[in-house]
Amino acid sequence: MQKVATNIFIGASVAFGALGVSAILTSSDKGPNSELNIVLFKLMFATVFVILPSFALSVAYKYLKK
Repeated sequence: MQKVATNIFIGASVAFGALGVSAILTSSDKGPNSELNIVLFKLMFATVFVILPSFALSVAYKYLKK
């Protein structure tokens, strides 16, 4: 269980970084108002909701293991 949660955490962290870099590279000087940037930011925030629970499960399993 801990290994699965850790793998999910690593994958979501890489996705978060890639989406963040993509959002910055595709933004314009006028602001992040394009549809592409809105989608990228939404996906980036969605990965946060995967990163946090998977990190918590990874750490909790380590300490709750009997």
